[in-house]
Amino acid sequence: MQGERSAHPGEGEPDAEGTVTVADAPQETRFARPQEADARRDAPGAGFITLRGVTKRYVSRVKSTLALDEIDLDIRREEFVALVGQSGCGKTTMLRILAGLIKPSSGEVTVAGQPLWRGDRREDDALAKLGLVFQDANLFPWYSVEENIALPLRLRKVDKRERLRRAHELAELVGLKGFERALPRELSGGMRQRVAIARSLSYHPEILLMDEPFGALDAMTRDKMNLELSRIAKATSATVVFVTHSIGEAVFLADRVVLLSARPGRIKSITEVDIPRPRSLDATTTPDFQEKVLTLRHQLAEDEERLARGGGVES
Repeated sequence: MQGERSAHPGEGEPDAEGTVTVADAPQETRFARPQEADARRDAPGAGFITLRGVTKRYVSRVKSTLALDEIDLDIRREEFVALVGQSGCGKTTMLRILAGLIKPSSGEVTVAGQPLWRGDRREDDALAKLGLVFQDANLFPWYSVEENIALPLRLRKVDKRERLRRAHELAELVGLKGFERALPRELSGGMRQRVAIARSLSYHPEILLMDEPFGALDAMTRDKMNLELSRIAKATSATVVFVTHSIGEAVFLADRVVLLSARPGRIKSITEVDIPRPRSLDATTTPDFQEKVLTLRHQLAEDEERLARGGGVES
């Protein structure tokens, strides 16, 4: 039943990490950031997020594994970039480096001109621009939809009235109007992911980092979520970096698709997708779309053949 609560005495406060998802909201809904964010515009083509020589090596007692090798990439403001590649190619490692969750072994990451890391310390100003979404929605089961959405604001000591106002605004944006007091157990998987996306948007992040957020959903729900994510990214003017195993999903969503080679992860190709966003499912039937998907699949197949021959794996 809506409105029920489960008491969890002794539970610690959850962390402030956001998550992300999308839904059915009116097309006219427009989600604007504070005006000071709009005042800071990069020059055309400038890198809003930059990676220079980013390398990550995991070292244990028994082995050393090179996960990413000399990654150079510029991501423009409001651009949607998808990362694809073989399992183990470093897609999630790269996303976690961008999120400040792990430090690169060498190289530099900057966000709006600010280093993400200063020595061993993460730079708070750069981190404040980030919203993060995983495959699991990671909702707190004893919190309602509105409480889950407003959680990052609560941790930032935002006034309760403003928290609820923002939560209701975002619930409408992601198509959950009327479900604000429902508990996670009363929602479908797609609806839970929508709550997670709304939670990540609660504090006006400029960048959404998404690690296979729809990977656990059925095909029909996933298609719907892709449509909604495309719409929401446009409505919020967010810069999005999206990890997926699906080439079709990557081409449908992204302005550019970055293909990483099998370990060690290096940029194998960057594919431009010049179809205006947001897109309809009709875009997937065009020859240009299908050609891009086929080309990327051939490139992935080349990697598979190289691995089968035992080449290219460095440890």
